[in-house]
Amino acid sequence: MSERVVKPVGRGFLFLDSHPAGCAQVVRDVAGQVERRAPERRTALVIGSSSGYGLATTIAGLARYGIDGIGVCFEKAPTPRRTATAGWYRTAETAALAAELGRDFRFVNADAFADSTKTEVLELIAERWGGIDHLIYSVAAPRRVDPRNGETYQSAIKAIGAAHTTKSLAFDDGEPILQEVGIEVATDDEIAQTIKVMGGEDWSRWISALEVRDLLKPGFNTVALTYIGSELTGPIYRQGSIGAAKADLEHTALTLSKDGVQAMTSVNGAAVTQASSAIPGIGLYVSLLHKVLGDGLQTPVQQSIALWDQLTGATPLDLDDEGRIRLDRWELNDETQNAVRAQWDSATQDNIADVADTAWFFAEVRRLYGFDVPGVDYEAPAEVDVDWP
Repeated sequence: MSERVVKPVGRGFLFLDSHPAGCAQVVRDVAGQVERRAPERRTALVIGSSSGYGLATTIAGLARYGIDGIGVCFEKAPTPRRTATAGWYRTAETAALAAELGRDFRFVNADAFADSTKTEVLELIAERWGGIDHLIYSVAAPRRVDPRNGETYQSAIKAIGAAHTTKSLAFDDGEPILQEVGIEVATDDEIAQTIKVMGGEDWSRWISALEVRDLLKPGFNTVALTYIGSELTGPIYRQGSIGAAKADLEHTALTLSKDGVQAMTSVNGAAVTQASSAIPGIGLYVSLLHKVLGDGLQTPVQQSIALWDQLTGATPLDLDDEGRIRLDRWELNDETQNAVRAQWDSATQDNIADVADTAWFFAEVRRLYGFDVPGVDYEAPAEVDVDWP
């Protein structure tokens, strides 16, 4: 037992510690938003299951359709100096939720890019279920070690073609700061490395490994989660180095689709995640989006429910002309985008707290680490030594 009072200490959008009870409550709050349906005994593999959309997809699948299967993520255990990562605590609580629901759902804490991880996961699938019905790929990583040659690739958040300057949101002691951030032009090598990290190569290798072991059940489908976003964030996101990787992910879906495999990308809407909060301009954009839409901003779990309904055939696939599932139509309609652009153009340091929902955004960032969660006593000591499930 190792209990202590955990406080939000960090810099910017990064915190050094996570609150175990707060992270656990986040999982329960998300699960509470899911209307349950009769379990169908579907088996799923979720790669990137501990945070963001991967976490929401895991919880929605468990709570709505009673999926069995495996979640793969890469989290750090507690140490004498630091708590575990937030994803460690969220995973422990998600495992408890799965057990309460009577599901056989396991979690593997390992590098999803590594061949040894694929071998471990495939052995477990073969032993327990004989195959899977669905694979959800939701990996957001800053780097990747290629298991074939040992080379390390590093992703870059840069523009393509011309340098770009964007408005961006920062915080100083919880107070919003509007700033201008310059985005450098990516080199060809930086673009290529970003594609290696965030593109479709590893997703394809997972599918190939499953095919070799004959672990794809009849009717199998797979989705990789992606994002398009607004013209306001386009130069740094969709038209930037990250966008090049997302385009590769979408092209990979086309190459994977064949007999026995239905592969698609799922275009999700904007959300506050640990990955997105690190991208210049995204925090401001999401704050403005929430100011415009309020409760009309669809949460990751709301979108994940819609995704599972489509993957299971409960509702028809909502595809665009390029075969992508579109869960972001609520975000990109003209009325919403025009309203957000007007707020973006009018934003100054003097009015930023009024035109953007900065208090909501800052609280959401803190919730990523288990802080600012209603019902949690942050003055009470919390048990930080939580076992991996």
